[in-house]
Amino acid sequence: MFRMIKIVFNAILIVLAIIGFNAIGGQKYVEAVRTNIDNFIQERAAENAKKLGDFSKLHEEFQIDNTVSLLGYKAVLAEHNVSGQKMCILDSGKKALLTQEDIKSANLEKKLEELIKNFKYQSISFKEINVVARGTMQAYGRNIPYAKFEAKSNKFPISDLSGIVASVQTSDGSEKLIISVSEKKRYSQLITDEFFKNVSESK
Repeated sequence: MFRMIKIVFNAILIVLAIIGFNAIGGQKYVEAVRTNIDNFIQERAAENAKKLGDFSKLHEEFQIDNTVSLLGYKAVLAEHNVSGQKMCILDSGKKALLTQEDIKSANLEKKLEELIKNFKYQSISFKEINVVARGTMQAYGRNIPYAKFEAKSNKFPISDLSGIVASVQTSDGSEKLIISVSEKKRYSQLITDEFFKNVSESK
């Protein structure tokens, strides 16, 4: 009986503490702290992204989500705020993961499958990759070839994906792999073009 009273009393204290916390603007404080943390993460990501290029001309509809540096690879991850379409620039240094000749080759699908197998612990896993179209686009001030693909993923909330893959060599001699991907029905080449045409080499 005493234990039950103690539990109820503790529950009442917690409820009163929450009410009091909210009454003095505690919820606003939590929101402010969370906003400041989000802003800090985005600013840090934008700062680190400068190592891979100049993103200062990007329209505000795009957001640099994260930067990664792992096992000699550097990557910038970005998102189109309205559609959720993802963009990625992966810098592999002077050893190309895929060259422009690979992008234009007839066996690109096989090369993509081999590339994915090499990244055993990646957060995104593609399968059943099919190249459905090819074209050219602007990135880093260059006109480069791209291949549009459709694939399935077992790690995304959605399984049917569409996107492009391209490769560009910048003036420092490094190879950068360019990827843009979204849900198959929502993928937009216009969004991809708008993002990458405004990415240039770091000054």
